[in-house]
Amino acid sequence: MNSGRSVFAQLLDHVPMHEFRKCVARYAGNHRVRSFSCWDHFLCLTFAQLTYRESLRDIVACLRAGDRRLYHMGIRGTVSRSTLADANESRDWRIYAEFAQVLIQEARCLYADDPFGLELAHSVYAFDSTTIDLCMSLFPWAHHTRRQHAIKLHTLLDLRGNIPTFLRITPARVHDVNVLDDLVLEAGAFYILDRGYVDFGRLYRFTEQQAFFVTRAKKNLRRQRLVSHPVDKTTGVLCDQRISLVCFYPSHAYPVPLRRIRYRDPTTDKRLVFLTNNFALPPVVIAKLYRCRWQVELFFKWIKQHLRIKAFYGTSENAVKTQIWVAVCAYLLVAIARKRLGLDLNLYTILQVLSLSLFEKMPINEVLSTARTQEPGIDDGKQLTLWHF
Repeated sequence: MNSGRSVFAQLLDHVPMHEFRKCVARYAGNHRVRSFSCWDHFLCLTFAQLTYRESLRDIVACLRAGDRRLYHMGIRGTVSRSTLADANESRDWRIYAEFAQVLIQEARCLYADDPFGLELAHSVYAFDSTTIDLCMSLFPWAHHTRRQHAIKLHTLLDLRGNIPTFLRITPARVHDVNVLDDLVLEAGAFYILDRGYVDFGRLYRFTEQQAFFVTRAKKNLRRQRLVSHPVDKTTGVLCDQRISLVCFYPSHAYPVPLRRIRYRDPTTDKRLVFLTNNFALPPVVIAKLYRCRWQVELFFKWIKQHLRIKAFYGTSENAVKTQIWVAVCAYLLVAIARKRLGLDLNLYTILQVLSLSLFEKMPINEVLSTARTQEPGIDDGKQLTLWHF
């Protein structure tokens, strides 16, 4: 029964509080804190994410408008702009990063059986990065080039449910391929990579740990054909070869054979060349797997449009990382609630409704019931959508 609890408080029922306290204690987040705890800080930033607040002043004004309801929303401390600014500067961002890992594990369990377009029993991940531009004068620590300051968000996306399982925030000058060293590979899983990640020494680690990769070959790839397998060209597959690398450094970095597949996309007539270390799947399935990589691009587009990770509430590195990790936590929290409540709405619609009803004292299912029958359709049949069922 609701018992007059706000929608925001009902949403927080899906937060594992004991795990959050463990993360806070691990980094002494509440050490010498008198009134504004890490939990208060997390709730204020989560509120800002769900209601699309643009600045600290904006957050404080909206929260003070419902001042009498803050206690029942879980916020015990006094909210002020200076308090929030100090918390963004001083609270260790790793508290929220580790708590996001807890939510990731819960979300992955809930979405483990969701389809992603291919009937595969293996886990399938897409890995890529996106650049977030920053002001040069306000963020001098995020140096990229002489005329640009930026950071990169590297993300490994589980295609079953579009759950980000690995995130790394680095300066934009860090090349994408270096982050492959930080991945903990899962045996038997497929990792879909853009050709910017073609580094044969790093790709050989996938083979050593019995994981599979699918990527595109660079145009200057020099190889020797070992075996050509017969293909059905009506499926778009032009050739399916087993190859070995012939140049000195690549052949020493990757000393075992690779599989090379040439494919013609029937819709765009574009010819693509794929490299993989999996020799069992049909070549057309490999091509369809690579097409699924587009989901990580949609994920980046979605979070930039619907979460606050482009305009920041603080200028320090700690403040930027804190805001990004809390945004990820908010995304995961709504995804977990969506699954546990059995909602058939897409995530965009849920966020739009929540942004206007967090202070309402109604059952959350009742708040979302009207949106269920009025969910907007999709105008462009060619536009891929994230979380659309």
